[in-house]
Amino acid sequence: MQENQQNPVNEAVDSSAAETPAETAVEPTTEARVAALEIELAEAREQFLRSRAEMENMRRRTAEEVVNAQKYAINKFALELLAVKDSLEMALADQSGQFDNLKFGVDLTLKQLVSAFDKAQIKEINPVGEPLDPHRHQAISTEESDAEPNTVLRVMQKGYQVADRVLRPAMVVVAKTKAQE
Repeated sequence: MQENQQNPVNEAVDSSAAETPAETAVEPTTEARVAALEIELAEAREQFLRSRAEMENMRRRTAEEVVNAQKYAINKFALELLAVKDSLEMALADQSGQFDNLKFGVDLTLKQLVSAFDKAQIKEINPVGEPLDPHRHQAISTEESDAEPNTVLRVMQKGYQVADRVLRPAMVVVAKTKAQE
C-alpha cells in the first residue's frame, strides 16, 4: 500500500522542481524579447531622427533655391537687354549726322529688343478690332462708331503680358453707339 500512497512533501518538491525550469526558460525568452524590442526601438528612433534631419535639410535647400530663383530670374533677360542698351548708346554717340544711318540703327535696336521680349515670353497686347476685355485692356475714352459697342477702335498705348499674365493693360479707345439724330 505504501507504493500507492504518495508523500505530500515529495509531491511539493517535485512540482516546484518542475516549475523552476519552465519559469527559467520563459524569463530569458522574455528578457531577450524585451532587449530585441529595445534595439528595434532605438533603430526606429535613429531612422526617424535621420529622416527628420533630411527633411529639414531638404526644406532649407528648397527655400534657398526659391530665394535664388527669385533673385536671379531676371539675369537671362538682363543679358538680352544689355545688347539693346549698347546699341542705343552707340546711336547717341554717333556724330555723323546721317539720319538714314541713325534710323537704320534704331530699327536694328528695336529688333534686338523684340527678340529679347520673345525670349522672355513678353508679348504685345494690340487688340484693335477686338471686343474690350477689362482683364487685358483699359478703356481711356469712347468714340461714336459704326462698330459694335465696346469694340477697340484704337490703341493709344500697347499692353504687354508675360506668359499668360498681364504686365500692363493696353490703353484703348472703344466704340460706343452713335447718338440718334
